[in-house]
Amino acid sequence: MKGDRLLRVYTWVIVAWLAFPIAVMIVFGFNDKQSKSNTTWQGFTLRWYQELFAIDGLTDALRNSVVIAVASTVVTVVVGTMLGLALGRHRFRGKGVTNLLVFAAISTPELVMGASLLSLFVSATVPRNSVTIIVAHVLFSLSFVAVTVRARVVTLDPSLEEAARDLGASTWGTFRQVTLPAIMPGVAAGAMLAFALSIDDYVVTSFVNGPTMTFPLWIVGSVKTGIPPQVNVMGTLIFGIGVLIAVGSALSTRRRRS
Repeated sequence: MKGDRLLRVYTWVIVAWLAFPIAVMIVFGFNDKQSKSNTTWQGFTLRWYQELFAIDGLTDALRNSVVIAVASTVVTVVVGTMLGLALGRHRFRGKGVTNLLVFAAISTPELVMGASLLSLFVSATVPRNSVTIIVAHVLFSLSFVAVTVRARVVTLDPSLEEAARDLGASTWGTFRQVTLPAIMPGVAAGAMLAFALSIDDYVVTSFVNGPTMTFPLWIVGSVKTGIPPQVNVMGTLIFGIGVLIAVGSALSTRRRRS
């Protein structure tokens, strides 16, 4: 009993430790900043929600992050889903090496990946911009989507697809009507993970961004001059949207199971 109580207390301490920075961000989004510093509480206000897009550079950086995250997520989900299907369902020469490369990409430090991509783009004389950022984000998110989809694929009953083909369904029809709905939870989880990895990435992006500024890069660059309260508001909104999507996904999964 005592061990269970200590474990419960330890768990809540860890949860509080993880949630504390988020709580500070949310609170200081309502801080009535009167000076350069936004690190001391100076009163309550809703002004920064009303002036959310008042700083052009910050607004452009957020827009770039969202566009890049959406574009990289779409590409990553398509390619990662096909890779996950291949690894989970089929046998082919080089499958072991492919599995090794997928997990190696997950374990590779972002510093190494960023430096290697920078070397590649410089050697190939590719101008660094939003396109190179999208390519970089696809490369480091692809393995996460593939692994998530693969984990879902290996649990599927192949007899369902065989039954669909026996009933006259084409290969594409079987995939669209049987396989894709069955693996959709894994695809959706991979998509959310890819989007989250993309929109908050700093290390890899800082190597390949060129003149393109993203939300994390803008925040780090503004540290010396003072981070404006709008950053906390935007972070709060992004966090809130993520929570809503996660809750909606959990409720949808529970409804399907019931």
